[in-house]
Amino acid sequence: MLKGIQQRDLERNRWIKITMTVLLVLISLSMLTYLIPGLTNMSATGSPDAVAKVGNTEISAQDVQRELNQATRGQNIPPMLKGMYTKQVLDQMVFQHALEIEAQRLGFPVTPEEMTDRIKQILPTVFSGDTWLKDRYAAEVQTRTGGMTVSQFEEFLRNQMLLERFRQLITDGIKVSPAEIEQEFRRRNEKVQIQYAAIKAEELAPTIHPSEAELSAYFAKTASKYQVPERRSARYALLDLDKLRAHTQVGDDVLRAYYNAHIDQYKVENRAHVEHILFKTIGKTDAEIAEIRQKAEDVLKQAKKGANFEELAKKYSEDDATKPKGGDLGWIVEGQTVPEFQQAAFSLPKGSISDLVKTQYGFHIIKVLDRETAHTKSFEEVRDTIVPIVLDEKVRQDANDISNQMAAAVRQSNRQPLDDVARKFQLELGETPPASFTDPVGDLGNSPDLHQVLFQLRPGELGSPLQSDKGYVILTVKDILPAHQGTLAEVHDRILSDYQQEQSVQLARSKAEDLAKRTAAGEPFDKVAKSIGIDLKTPEAFSRTGSIPDLGSGRQLETAFSMPVGQVSTPTQLGSTWVVYKIVAHQPVIPEDLAKQKDQIEQQLLQAKQGAAFDAFRTALEDRLKREGKLTINNDALKRLSKTS
Repeated sequence: MLKGIQQRDLERNRWIKITMTVLLVLISLSMLTYLIPGLTNMSATGSPDAVAKVGNTEISAQDVQRELNQATRGQNIPPMLKGMYTKQVLDQMVFQHALEIEAQRLGFPVTPEEMTDRIKQILPTVFSGDTWLKDRYAAEVQTRTGGMTVSQFEEFLRNQMLLERFRQLITDGIKVSPAEIEQEFRRRNEKVQIQYAAIKAEELAPTIHPSEAELSAYFAKTASKYQVPERRSARYALLDLDKLRAHTQVGDDVLRAYYNAHIDQYKVENRAHVEHILFKTIGKTDAEIAEIRQKAEDVLKQAKKGANFEELAKKYSEDDATKPKGGDLGWIVEGQTVPEFQQAAFSLPKGSISDLVKTQYGFHIIKVLDRETAHTKSFEEVRDTIVPIVLDEKVRQDANDISNQMAAAVRQSNRQPLDDVARKFQLELGETPPASFTDPVGDLGNSPDLHQVLFQLRPGELGSPLQSDKGYVILTVKDILPAHQGTLAEVHDRILSDYQQEQSVQLARSKAEDLAKRTAAGEPFDKVAKSIGIDLKTPEAFSRTGSIPDLGSGRQLETAFSMPVGQVSTPTQLGSTWVVYKIVAHQPVIPEDLAKQKDQIEQQLLQAKQGAAFDAFRTALEDRLKREGKLTINNDALKRLSKTS
């Protein structure tokens, strides 16, 4: 009977593989069809709250949000990434439901028996023979998964098994040929060495000095680019924190109260200020350790005879962290170092030098600079360190109290004169120059809250107190300069910068073309470069997967790998830089290295091909479901979710 079942399974899998093969053959056609307008159904789903519908299953906004929270473990997502994260989670949920539909169509869903076998593999302790231990099962699931319920765990497991099954079916027959391995081996290992001239536009820009007539002509052609945004100036009343701090005092009673409340911070353990010279023995043989000991004893004799300990440490110590500081370890407390080191450091008299101390790290020569026994620092010793802490806290509290009173006054009337509010709370009056939404608001800073309030206020209104770089501030609009087409005078600096940037790219190109042209005519590459003021660089040989200083990836200079030695390239643009290079040498691959790299290359190529095939299957499956009306996306609901997720 078992053989019969196995035979039927083999037959079923054979037909499934045939179906998958046919599906993959049709992938390109399905992708082409998907690109034809009108065939893709992206209409709204049945429920306004549903973000997508796959078959008869609706995926609600709450479903996506729940999955998103699980994926991010409840952490806040930066606003600019919300849309991307939400889309990724929805895509995965859609694909999982699409796989379930396809599994039903092909007749191989995950069976209860298969689920049981997989659970036995993952959680063998929840079975006693073939008997479920249900209470243990629920507890094990919650413990091992970080809080999943049994139903969540089983759904997750079923999804994973289905994904594995399709992935195996799609990628089972994919192979990597020896020719592909050799081609990739050559791509990674062939190297070329070049001598190059990099002509950078940004370095040429400052050398371009257009006349006012040239700038005027440039502006006339590009005037529409130079819109001046709305700008606003403000009057403000400021609670200056620096001035508040200067007029705030704290008495000794407050300082002592802080000292008593934090007295544990002022307890000093037994500690010693030490320097040391380390001779490492880790990983050394007995013979090598004997030589190291002899060297250490020679240095110890010098130290005992009065040689400068710090200079000896800088010369001989192998402790990279303390060597530049003359071996200074700073203050150490009991229990901080290994026992042998501690014993010496806390038993030597102040100012003395130890004999050789052997630890797991090697031989140490220790000098004790100072020592303190355990005690609590007195209030008088630490008073000066407490003052700024307590003062800052009092200023913060006073400022909060005053700002709350300021806010209450504005709530009572946001159209009262700013001068009256300033007099009431002894605030400093000031004005800001006109600023756009992205400019600093005068000396008050560049916080988004300042811009938000300034550009929302109507003339005559007072804004609620805001915390700025200088303190708490109340704004009112002074002048509004509407957005308008900029004049030459207003945008002069922008026009000059844009003109220089545009012309510098052209100048860089011109220099590169001149260099290539003269070299092609027979002039020496290096002499032509020197004549037009360009420095040549000859970096180490690089591969296609390597990089070139100042230029970036070797892939950008693919042509160099097929050029003969001595040939000079045509000008190549890399961003705003123009490059001309000469082939210095080729380094062919070492055939013997192929055997060393073969397995790794084969595995990486196989993974890449399998990934591409599965991605193509995924695209084809979803495209087909869209055409059949079995997959719809509610883009409006997705946009709402992306904004609020």
